[in-house]
Amino acid sequence: MIRMTMKLNSQDILIIRSLIRNPKLSDNQIGKMTGVPITTVLRKRKKMEKKGLLNYHTNLNMGADGTGRFNARHLYLVKFKIGISQNQIINEVKMEPNVSTIFTEFIYESHIAEIDGHTALVLLIEGSSDDEINIKFNEIMIPSLEKNHGSGSIVEVTTIRLGKSIRMFHNYLPMINMDNGRIQENWDNSAIFVE
Repeated sequence: MIRMTMKLNSQDILIIRSLIRNPKLSDNQIGKMTGVPITTVLRKRKKMEKKGLLNYHTNLNMGADGTGRFNARHLYLVKFKIGISQNQIINEVKMEPNVSTIFTEFIYESHIAEIDGHTALVLLIEGSSDDEINIKFNEIMIPSLEKNHGSGSIVEVTTIRLGKSIRMFHNYLPMINMDNGRIQENWDNSAIFVE
């Protein structure tokens, strides 16, 4: 299915920038801040949400400078043998019972990828230590993947130990432009990427 791109107008951009700056803003607050009529903000926001253009996430910092639960984060690249398709991975992820239980605990983020023609998974895994991540990956992830895709389905695994996050979702720079979980008020609106 080919999806048509949506052209954003100046009001859309004002609304989106306000929400990127602070997703907790009400339609009334956005209208007052931007000069866009409140009913227009409500209508446009609902339309963008329905089309999947706006997504809201809450990120709990479980790192050393947050709750302290996870002190390590690794990026894993899991390359599957030729013939395992992206659709197969998606369907098996949907059917995997650990997706909503065990994996939620330690997979921070995951993506389907392609490496040299092979379907792959990109996994950001968190743990209290490098050893804990290695144990979870080898004792929980690998058996689950092999159960779903067959013994010998994984042809290569690469891992990288990650440090602090620099940028997320284009606009969030935790070490530079964020205070108390939001973009700083003095951060220039033109520096918030929308289009």
